[in-house]
Amino acid sequence: MVCVMSTPARTDRSDGKSGLLVVAVMVALMWLLEVVDLVTGLRLDSYGIEPRSPGGLPEVVSAPFLHSGFDHLISNTVPFALMGAAIALGGAARVLLVTAIVGLVSGLGVWLIAPEGSVTLGASGLVFGYATYLLFRGLFNRSALEIGVGLVVGAVWGTALLGGLLPQDGISWQAHFFGAVGGLLAARMLARSRGTVMQRPGPRVAV
Repeated sequence: MVCVMSTPARTDRSDGKSGLLVVAVMVALMWLLEVVDLVTGLRLDSYGIEPRSPGGLPEVVSAPFLHSGFDHLISNTVPFALMGAAIALGGAARVLLVTAIVGLVSGLGVWLIAPEGSVTLGASGLVFGYATYLLFRGLFNRSALEIGVGLVVGAVWGTALLGGLLPQDGISWQAHFFGAVGGLLAARMLARSRGTVMQRPGPRVAV
């Protein structure tokens, strides 16, 4: 008779590592594209979102990874990496789903209502979505730990987040607002089912 012990903690650590790798790859892609834009002069900034242009819909995907300069990129990298890491601890699938939902809602919102003739790019829509996801997921999951993480996010970035929703020259409040909406939707859509009964893992016996 052989006693086989389950190892959920090891699996959780593996999921967290894969999630952090996803965030690291996204950050690396942002920096790589900005370096390529600077070195080659390809004007990658032109691949931002152009409102109500049917040919501009694919830019909903590319725009979050493009920036107007290194100052813009640096200002987004820090909160994106930190909040992305907090989400990534739930695994690669979780951070990819949150990013997809937030990016789609933010990008389509910009495409629909941003001013004619503007081009919107940058990861700030994702940043706002990550923030609202972290702020609300604990409430939907009824998790004290996740609520605590949300309170930290609110304390650190709350003022900047509220300020980013105000119309300002050269800043897309639309991307910020719809990114925040996307984060709230992601928190609700990905919430754990309240009817799920969590069982404590124990030894399994194989004969």
